[in-house]
Amino acid sequence: MSSKPRVAVTGMGVIHGLGVDPASFWEALVAGRSGLALLDDPAFAWFPTRLASRVTEFPADLYLDAKEARTWDRYAQFGVYAALQAWASAGLAVGHAGPRTGVWLGSGIGGTETLLRAHDSLSKGEGWRSSPYTIPMMIANMAAALVSMKLGATGPCIAPVSACATANNAIGEAFLAIREGRIDRAVAGGAEAPLLPVSFSGFNSMRAMSTRNDTPDHACTPFAAGRDGFLMGEGAGVLVLEEWESAVSRGAPIVAELVGYSTTADATHITSPDPEGRGAGRAMAEAAAMAGWSNGQVDYINAHGTGTPVGDAAETMAIRWFLGEAADRTPVSSTKGATGHLFGAAGGIEAVASIQALQTGWLPPTLGLTEADPECDLDYVPLVARKTDPARVLSNGFGFGGHNAVLAFAKV
Repeated sequence: MSSKPRVAVTGMGVIHGLGVDPASFWEALVAGRSGLALLDDPAFAWFPTRLASRVTEFPADLYLDAKEARTWDRYAQFGVYAALQAWASAGLAVGHAGPRTGVWLGSGIGGTETLLRAHDSLSKGEGWRSSPYTIPMMIANMAAALVSMKLGATGPCIAPVSACATANNAIGEAFLAIREGRIDRAVAGGAEAPLLPVSFSGFNSMRAMSTRNDTPDHACTPFAAGRDGFLMGEGAGVLVLEEWESAVSRGAPIVAELVGYSTTADATHITSPDPEGRGAGRAMAEAAAMAGWSNGQVDYINAHGTGTPVGDAAETMAIRWFLGEAADRTPVSSTKGATGHLFGAAGGIEAVASIQALQTGWLPPTLGLTEADPECDLDYVPLVARKTDPARVLSNGFGFGGHNAVLAFAKV
């Protein structure tokens, strides 16, 4: 048994097209509802992909000052909203959090909308001036900075950027800081607002996104035969982590224990994973080892599972390598068929889903999986949520550039 401090999860925050808080988000996931829909903005009409998961209901005034938030990029609005929601759900008051509280809140892309707005103004010959908020609000650290200001958190304030592994890295590095005794409490996760024409142009040029515009509910189909790519989503997912004894002493609502983390690199390709999944498999193995679990003790894996042909096959190989004989009896599912891919925020909302699985005993389904790919031969909880009683869960996050980050959560 490790002598290092235990780490409790005491708060969760979510903003997404499926829900404005963890409860509504989870209810939609378990019900098998999809947040993916056609975008009605004519700016997207000419792209091969016109589907995404957009936040259409955003009760920002619950946590944000409307006048102030108007100067923030959309990704930062999402990040601060989810962070303050998580903080409140942990039973904590906004104010002087102090030097023993840190913030790790990342974004894979950052304030692209702000940057493009300034560029468009210059391109149209509207003069040399752009908004004085252009630089502060386009940079990817600003959501983290704003959260630290709101909370009065003067400990570490870090904004990891590791593509689609960002939020897992943020949560994992905050976890290590608590285990090492550097801080007592952390706000950690990711935020993203990538639904912009430039993003659609880039990913469609790579042929990375699904083009099944006529069937939004069955367009992104992780691990399925004939899958043709991911779809984008926007939003944020954030956790509050605390040193266990500190959380217990204040009567905090402990929802799960974070017990393991690992991050590795494939060192293989700028966009494709290691085809044999070696880096991803090692990250799972190391996270489980830190938790003190044997391979066969993992009850559920929340997969990265984006719906791309190469990525899903590589993750399947990684899981088989990691689990060995236990692979055929361990359920795995991807929520991206419902949520879309939130890039730097993906691991945040998926950490919330993993914790909700521990709390409720339900495993969220993999939507769109009507026909299995022979190369993807695990139990992916197809189409319908499943009632089980998981006690040990892994949550995977893998990003362009070969970034891998895996979190291990335990039931309390």
